[in-house]
Amino acid sequence: MIVCPSCSASLETISRECTTCGFSPEVHEGFECWAPELAFAGDGFNPECFSGLARNEEGHFWFNGRNRLIVWALKKYFSQMTSYLEVGCGTGYVLRGVAENFPAVKLFGSELFVSGLKFASARLPDATLVQMDARKMPYCNEFDVVAAFDVLEHIEDDERALQGLFSAVKPGGGVVLTVPQHAWLWSAVDECACHQRRYSSHDLHKLVKSAGFQIMRSTSFVSFLLPAMLASRVFGRKENAQEIDNSNEFNLHPLLNSIFSSILRLESCLIQLGVNLPVGGSRLLVARKPLAS
Repeated sequence: MIVCPSCSASLETISRECTTCGFSPEVHEGFECWAPELAFAGDGFNPECFSGLARNEEGHFWFNGRNRLIVWALKKYFSQMTSYLEVGCGTGYVLRGVAENFPAVKLFGSELFVSGLKFASARLPDATLVQMDARKMPYCNEFDVVAAFDVLEHIEDDERALQGLFSAVKPGGGVVLTVPQHAWLWSAVDECACHQRRYSSHDLHKLVKSAGFQIMRSTSFVSFLLPAMLASRVFGRKENAQEIDNSNEFNLHPLLNSIFSSILRLESCLIQLGVNLPVGGSRLLVARKPLAS
């Protein structure tokens, strides 16, 4: 169900115009824009980084390792899903991985910036892609699963965004999240990435439960690489955000990339066996919306 962002009327769909108040989403560069005032000048991320992401995601150990974990979590906890929304889908790299593993699922992706949607559209010609502010989602009980991967940390009012995700999920459906973890890892890299925070498990669990979800699984990942990650943050603390070159995050020697990839594969095996890793650079959380909601 769609909730009109102008008059809050509940509608089966807005096919170009709300029948109550006449609202209709604007269309820019072929995408429906539900928050057009932010489509080209929003905050929380530098849209100029999308081209670098799209160029470097393929083959990078972290993006591939995260994708494997996400697809595994979806298969384990929501194997019967028929509809899926990824909030903040960026260039569509994760969404494409979901599409390859769930070809019968109706896929939706949202992104604050139209420039990101253009990359996602090239990767996912059959998915429905819309421009949207995660704090003002117009959905109510619409999707089996809603996901946000490394998105919440960019949003100052993350509580409001979680409430929007809860509203968008059908009763009995679920949410899958990944976030950066441990405030003591905070560095100029986070500032450069426009992060508002790094989460503790306690704070993330409290936030998710407050929104109404029941936590099914929560584990750290990028755990075995934490010493290397900590060392890079400590040695980089003299840098400021303006001195950070984002491309350096991706420019790994192929041998090192292969070693790191193998380490994340080992971590993924342990997580799939039921081991919850206590610390790590990132956290994966799976939660369900109660049927009685």
